Amino acid sequence: MSIDPAVACLIAACVGLLFLVAAIHKLRDLRRFREVFAAYRLAPPAAGRALAPVVPALELAVAVGLLFDNLRTPALWTGIALLLLYVAGIAINLARGRRDLDCGCAGPYDRRPIAAWMIWRNLGIAIVLAAALLPWSGRPMVLTDAVTIGFGTACCALVYLCLDRLLTPARAP
Repeated sequence: MSIDPAVACLIAACVGLLFLVAAIHKLRDLRRFREVFAAYRLAPPAAGRALAPVVPALELAVAVGLLFDNLRTPALWTGIALLLLYVAGIAINLARGRRDLDCGCAGPYDRRPIAAWMIWRNLGIAIVLAAALLPWSGRPMVLTDAVTIGFGTACCALVYLCLDRLLTPARAP
């Protein structure tokens, strides 16, 4: 079984963009992200604050790694691992009844509480990302593939943003 290279590139482009934007959001106010990360209480507070910068660094590594053939497989596995860690962190805190935690995914100026749908979103992205681990068919890429990947990435980004807004509860005025 193999995956068409245009489909695999579309997956890599979409998830790469997602991880790049996520890293930029966190790096815009790393001090605030350290607080958000520590609030999950998955590690001792000092360790949580020390580990916080590793998250955007890994997200950047995934985004960049997906661009290069020789780095793509480790980037895919790292992206899947990060998504599953996000799933675990959210699930653990929801099980603890801590629904008021900021998810840390929307940047320093847009606080969003964690929710069960975020678990399903991240699992879905991890599954799609795993599909890009399949061997890529040897079909040569053509210009229409590049156009498809470009517009497909833009469409996926818009759908992601729309769903994110629709599933995030409105804040009280």
